[in-house]
Amino acid sequence: MLKDIFKSISIPSIMGILNLTEDSFSDGGRYLSIDSAISYAQELIFAGATILDIGAESTRPGSKEVSAELEWGRIEPVLTKLKQSFPHIQISIDTQKASVARKAIALGADIINDVSALRNDPDMVQVLAEAKDTRLVLMHMQGRPENMQDKPEYQDVVKEVHDFLKERSEYAIMMGIYPQRLILDPGIGFGKNLEHNLKLLSSLDSFNDLNIPLLLGTSRKRFIDEITRSEVHRRIGGTLTTTMLACLSKVQIIRVHDVYEHAQFLKVLAAVAVMGET
Repeated sequence: MLKDIFKSISIPSIMGILNLTEDSFSDGGRYLSIDSAISYAQELIFAGATILDIGAESTRPGSKEVSAELEWGRIEPVLTKLKQSFPHIQISIDTQKASVARKAIALGADIINDVSALRNDPDMVQVLAEAKDTRLVLMHMQGRPENMQDKPEYQDVVKEVHDFLKERSEYAIMMGIYPQRLILDPGIGFGKNLEHNLKLLSSLDSFNDLNIPLLLGTSRKRFIDEITRSEVHRRIGGTLTTTMLACLSKVQIIRVHDVYEHAQFLKVLAAVAVMGET
């Protein structure tokens, strides 16, 4: 039985989270200075991240939008320094604003992570259509960050998220963004309650028929606390559980805070899986 499980395991890439914000739910305010941001980015890379996701506007429940000027002012010096110091590392910019995305792409950003899935800024799709070498993450979110957790409702959360991601990817392709440039994210915790999150996590493989890589972002999120009461920094165990589900569902990217622990987990899992197939 275990041998069958080993055959189905895939090892995802690790996207390390770098928040340049004062109010992110897990580490807001810790990396606002350029030196602290670069030092932490280096730590994530050495721990095993092959992608860094840089965000300068919090999208936690109840968060408020910041100006494009403030967002770019936080991102620009860090992105510039990282592309100079670590050219082999992919850089993702977590933004919903076309002006920020355009400038980031000009400085060498490899991925734009748009939690609105091209719905917030009408100019975003054109920016990405013109950036032929830049990938795009399309994420599902019901509502907006400021109200998404007020009272999320679905008839069938898995089907509705699947249909949304299908529609958004088809729209992106129609607008000139090639399918091989797309990444999909079911948006765990974005306009979903505990039951919704658990149903999505138990059905991750249902998104494989879209034939687009899947990104999973569950790191330290509130649903873990709802299952087993825990402070934000004590949710690694719960997050690792979802990483195992990702490995069994052929998820290609996991977005995490605790890179060292996840890299260790994946290395041990890969070693056991290889041995189990022999």
